[in-house]
Amino acid sequence: MTASDVMLRSRGRSMAAALRGSRYLGGRLIKHVGFTFVSTRSMASKTQVGFIGLGNMGNPMAKNLLKHGYPVIATDVFPESCKELQELGAQILDNPAEVADKADRIITMLPSSPNVIDVYTGPNGILKKVKKGSLLIDSSTIDPAVSKEMASAAEKMGAVFMDAPVSGGVGAASSGKLTFMVGGAEAEFTAAQELLNCMGANVVYCGQVGTGQAAKICNNMLLAIGMIGTSETMNLGIRLGLDPKLLAKILNMSSGRCWSSDTYNPVPGVMEGVPSGNHYQGGFGTQLMAKDLGLAQNTATNTKTPVPLGSLAHQIYRMMCARGYASKDFSSVFQFLREEEGQ
Repeated sequence: MTASDVMLRSRGRSMAAALRGSRYLGGRLIKHVGFTFVSTRSMASKTQVGFIGLGNMGNPMAKNLLKHGYPVIATDVFPESCKELQELGAQILDNPAEVADKADRIITMLPSSPNVIDVYTGPNGILKKVKKGSLLIDSSTIDPAVSKEMASAAEKMGAVFMDAPVSGGVGAASSGKLTFMVGGAEAEFTAAQELLNCMGANVVYCGQVGTGQAAKICNNMLLAIGMIGTSETMNLGIRLGLDPKLLAKILNMSSGRCWSSDTYNPVPGVMEGVPSGNHYQGGFGTQLMAKDLGLAQNTATNTKTPVPLGSLAHQIYRMMCARGYASKDFSSVFQFLREEEGQ
């Protein structure tokens, strides 16, 4: 047997489960209790990975797994979302249960808590056919309480659930530069990190299940507040006669600089390659931002935490959804404010 071969002396456990109990040094597997390996590199990259949810974020994330040599088995509630990935070599199945039957490492990227509950525990859900020892990573942004419920349900089936929501948007998803905030058993983090590193530049362990969601909710509340502030500032400057590109340049070399001004500017024509330069199409939808702000409000209420600016941001994005902005990128708050001033 060559040095690149792997000998696994156990039954009833998947390769993924074996890897989660392992430690690495310089790419070499150095220890696993109950197993004997002879290897100079991990063979995990040659095992199938399931991916459920191929929307604006999930599609490029799954593509990056393919680019890194992972065979991907995928499904989505909208079959047309699967076509591009299938052309790139992914195997497409009909539902989450079928994915769980074939893959023991699964990533989910879904819009909301009800979607996650259905995909995991529904009639054709993952937990109907999940294998013991499977690693389930949910990158959706949902209520931390739901993450804990899914972790408990997975544990009863002998599987491991971790929450790993992301930050960075569609651009970072496409370039593989997402930030993952991971919650779950620390002993499982290395196994999750192996996959997440293929899709992100930063993979941060936050604590037990639900803490990844907590970090994401806090981040998105600040993001919404920052985008509204940037939009108000740019609009005021334009009304005062400043050229928007000049104003953005000044902000980005001054103390007012932030991600919404220097990376994702909401004013059309100021930056290329962002939704504001494409009629606010693509990116992170206003409806999803309103949902995330709702999660922040719920957790703030439950913890008796005052979040006055977060509350105002939630109201603004809910108003935008009611006035036709739901499917537009959340940076369209600039356009919303411009229309409001004309009424």
